[in-house]
Amino acid sequence: MPINARAAGDSRHARTGKDGAFYNKDGVMLASVETFTSNVTFNNAKYNVLGDPQEHETSASFSVSLTMTQVVVEDDAFIIELVEAMETGIMPVWDFQGTLTGLNGSEERMVYRDCLPSGQVDLQNIAVGDVIKRAWNFFVNRPPKLQNLLSIG
Repeated sequence: MPINARAAGDSRHARTGKDGAFYNKDGVMLASVETFTSNVTFNNAKYNVLGDPQEHETSASFSVSLTMTQVVVEDDAFIIELVEAMETGIMPVWDFQGTLTGLNGSEERMVYRDCLPSGQVDLQNIAVGDVIKRAWNFFVNRPPKLQNLLSIG
């Protein structure tokens, strides 16, 4: 008898990229977004206590980043706002929602607020035989808010 009764062979609960979506702050699906990824990075402070040879860590800060790949032809709103911001020097701030959907209709939804362009953003690029895409990187300035959690069953 296996220890894990719900092992890798039970693929009923596996999700594909087609089971997710990316929305703007108003809940309108951004159909032009091919991929999105969010990550959290924890930055801890290390310290040593006198008389203890072991190094310790304590929580200092965390940062959240959001990356998406946009299919260029379908939506120009982001690039228009970005180019205008480069001209005025006032960067845009966006709110997004990411979702994962289960076969049972359950949904995991997370809200990302006060997102600023960060790092590299593609202005123009093209590759022979490929769909034209634009990669975006954002820094999320407020902690993500989990609204719903994906469930099994």
